[in-house]
Amino acid sequence: MSGRSATRGGTGKFRSKAEEDGISRDHFKEFQSLSLSSLGIGTYLGEPDAVTDSKVTNAIELSIASRAINVIDTAINYRFQRAERSIGRALENLFQDKIFERDGLFICTKNGYLTHDGELNIDFWEYIHRFLIKPGVISQDDISSQMHCMTPKFLENQLEMSLRNLRLDCIDLLYLHNSAESQLPDVGRSEFLERLGDVFGLYEGFRQSGKILYYGLATWACFRVSHSDPLYLSIDDVFSIARKAGGEGHGFRFIQLPFNLSMTEAYLMKNQSIQGELLSTLEACRRLGIGVFTSVPLMQGQMLRYNPPELTGLDSTALINLQIVRSTPGILAPMVGQKDPDHVKENVRLARHPILDEERFAKIKLI
Repeated sequence: MSGRSATRGGTGKFRSKAEEDGISRDHFKEFQSLSLSSLGIGTYLGEPDAVTDSKVTNAIELSIASRAINVIDTAINYRFQRAERSIGRALENLFQDKIFERDGLFICTKNGYLTHDGELNIDFWEYIHRFLIKPGVISQDDISSQMHCMTPKFLENQLEMSLRNLRLDCIDLLYLHNSAESQLPDVGRSEFLERLGDVFGLYEGFRQSGKILYYGLATWACFRVSHSDPLYLSIDDVFSIARKAGGEGHGFRFIQLPFNLSMTEAYLMKNQSIQGELLSTLEACRRLGIGVFTSVPLMQGQMLRYNPPELTGLDSTALINLQIVRSTPGILAPMVGQKDPDHVKENVRLARHPILDEERFAKIKLI
């Protein structure tokens, strides 16, 4: 296994090998000097059982072996830690033969939500009390109504657990998971932003110790709603908090939000202000140098019910949807949940097709 984290050289080598195997030259996008695939694999859904563990591990291995994907997305609470552990097994298998190196992959996880251990046969709250409250990691008052916690002691505990689950020394991108959506209704805006500053200070410490490369916010609503919405969050305010925590070289460089053909707010809604100019979230992120990954590109299969526009060379509704999302200006890659080997093989075919340029994308009518 080469290196502790994704590197310019490692991801560049992955990209070069992919292009030799017939992957389209524009499938990989350059961001923060890294070559990142314009499709990522997500690991959200599934039962917390051994059968699903095996499917996720196999899907990760197949996705990376195809050379079409080098971005992996998970969270500590996905399948109660079993998603992270399934990825850890896949990475260990991939690194054993030294064909794939650690520094060619970009691995993301999230923390913030309370989770128990899906391999232990105990009640959720029994686990929380035994492993978090009793040892003093959190108190009952630290928990929001959405089963969320963002105290530094808790987040440090969760990072250490994620590192063990993933069998890694360093995580490339650590997201704070749905923090605005979970905390704003309970603590209010002023208190939330103060807490966010504390978290970013903690994450900057994680960067200095080499445990993470970057950090970000994985969100659902806060960047897709209007200014008047109680859950609204200004990306410029968040960026300023990161700059205060880590200076100009701070590590807040990514966000994740939902985007598909029926959830287009990040592209169409001008709800972010940068130096007095009203921009969409995607435009604002491009202006600030923030990379955007997206979730639910197929909305757990619901988007397959719609008739998308026809695209030359693509005969699959799923692939057309994914092609449009990954071609949206300002988006690095959608995270695609895929466990079935046939679905993996179908989705990675898209990597051999060029991305739509902005002129062709502009002709597509979004829902």
